[in-house]
Amino acid sequence: MVVGDVATDVVAVLHGVPAPGSDRPASIRTRGGGAGANVAVHLARLGVPVVLAGCVGDDATGAGLTAELTAAGVRLHLRTVPGSATGTIVSLVDPDGQRSMLADRGANLELRPDDVPPPPPGGHLHLSGYTLLAPGPQPAGLAALAAAANAGATVSVDPASAGPLAGYGVDRWLADTAGATLLLPNADEARLLTGCTDAEEAARALAARHEIVAVSLGADGAFWASGEVLVHRPAHPTVVVDTTGAGDAFAAGLLAAWLGDPSVDPTDALDAGLARAADVVRRPGAR
Repeated sequence: MVVGDVATDVVAVLHGVPAPGSDRPASIRTRGGGAGANVAVHLARLGVPVVLAGCVGDDATGAGLTAELTAAGVRLHLRTVPGSATGTIVSLVDPDGQRSMLADRGANLELRPDDVPPPPPGGHLHLSGYTLLAPGPQPAGLAALAAAANAGATVSVDPASAGPLAGYGVDRWLADTAGATLLLPNADEARLLTGCTDAEEAARALAARHEIVAVSLGADGAFWASGEVLVHRPAHPTVVVDTTGAGDAFAAGLLAAWLGDPSVDPTDALDAGLARAADVVRRPGAR
């Protein structure tokens, strides 16, 4: 089960540097997005049976995303929120592939505890950290974590974004997610959560709290830390057009490998995630 945002991504890939006060050509596309939906779609495409719990607005956008997710093979547990708009994320992508994001989370902020069914005994919960980082959906995120613990399910959590995470509070976050089996931060989030300046050191520190930690490093690949084991894998060669959704793709690829075989070699698990991320960044959009 995946719990997280469903949204439309409006991706604008700039042709050259921004031109404040003037015009700049860009390639603009509208695609399905939302951190929870992205992970769910990638898992479904990799053959993992997946349920997505979340919210959409009572608008054409919500209906379109619902149809898209169903066609992708995701089982849906989405509530339509009357009078609310479906979430929209605008991504401004520089020529080097880096992006700035403008977020209107819309109906995602209305997620309630009863919107999230408990995972089956022995199942798995993947919680997008955005669910915890806003007051509206936070109770639903905490309830999902508690239900997973009661069901004996394994849990993975993606901290989502360093800025909102800092605002939420590191100690609070660490307490709320203490029961997670697998933590999936990027390097900035790992450093923030530990106070370490080095991503490798941060991965080791987080592995003292969680069974497995997988730290994505962008162009530098990723770390796997578990107990005293630390494994690094380089990023797969690719042409970077848009980094939107790369972390979600990495998470899904790694999760698919690990859920299929919990004793999977860390190298294989990292490579599975990195391969999915390399494929996503070749084109605009998160999935």
